[in-house]
Amino acid sequence: MEFFDNLDPLLRMFWYISLPASLIFLVQTVMTFKGADESDGVDAYFDSDLSGTDAPFQLFSLRNMINFLLGLGWGGVWFYATISNPAVLISVAVLIGAAFVYLFFLILKQVQKLTKDNTFKITKTRNKTGTVYLRIPAEKSGSGIVQVSVNGAVHELKAVTDGNEIPSGTMIRVVEILDDHLILVTKL
Repeated sequence: MEFFDNLDPLLRMFWYISLPASLIFLVQTVMTFKGADESDGVDAYFDSDLSGTDAPFQLFSLRNMINFLLGLGWGGVWFYATISNPAVLISVAVLIGAAFVYLFFLILKQVQKLTKDNTFKITKTRNKTGTVYLRIPAEKSGSGIVQVSVNGAVHELKAVTDGNEIPSGTMIRVVEILDDHLILVTKL
């Protein structure tokens, strides 16, 4: 501890913030990867209604406080030698701490995108438009193949029609889902 006793009080403060914040951050990270991160374990009581918003995380949480302190402490230690004005140094350290919280928010937004269910369901093709790939015989006398785009992916599906034959290359609209592998289409 003699190392800390010889330091300038401002630099010592940054070290005292960064070391415990780093240790807690490390423990949180290990617990997250072990699956022990059901919640932060701390309820933040503040009077706010977040319903109807797309907030992926709670703003006032232990995790965000640790992220902020991690950026604040290490930002202060890192820039102590280059920024001589204490007010500017503290301001830069606070901005770095805020940037750490914002970076954590961005990472969470990207991770949330991974939870979307993009599996193809034939029911999502109703009222979609597409193109006939293999001609569709008239009045359900046989089936053809159509290409329909759902969620940015083109799917080839068996299709029938109630009307006249629909030749290849014709634009169609899906009218009804007949079963898990067959749709009813009409010419556009």
